[in-house]
Amino acid sequence: MDKYELTEGEGRTKVSLSGYHMGNDLVVIIYNVNAHVGAVAVGEYDHKEERASTSVITRLGHKDDLIAQKAAYLISKHTRRSSCVIAGVHVDDITEEEISKILENTSSLVGELYCEGGGER
Repeated sequence: MDKYELTEGEGRTKVSLSGYHMGNDLVVIIYNVNAHVGAVAVGEYDHKEERASTSVITRLGHKDDLIAQKAAYLISKHTRRSSCVIAGVHVDDITEEEISKILENTSSLVGELYCEGGGER
């Protein structure tokens, strides 16, 4: 099973990504120092319609669904295969600026996953 370990940012907005091939599918975990399971998204690619879609489960009181859904959608759209993203990023007393930076760092990591070969199989 291929494994990818990537990190982006610093301080309170530092985010990490671990990615694994599971057969033809990709399993991706996005987290920070306060790692947890906040949301899980499954990305699917419909080859007939040539489009990606996602389904998300969010744990009560967590707001990681945006990270999980966006990542699963982009991964499945780019790779044209199924993906599962588990997201758990927590920062106490987070600011709007920090939220934006975490989302930016997460997008960068997902893009870097493609460059590292995570999308190639």
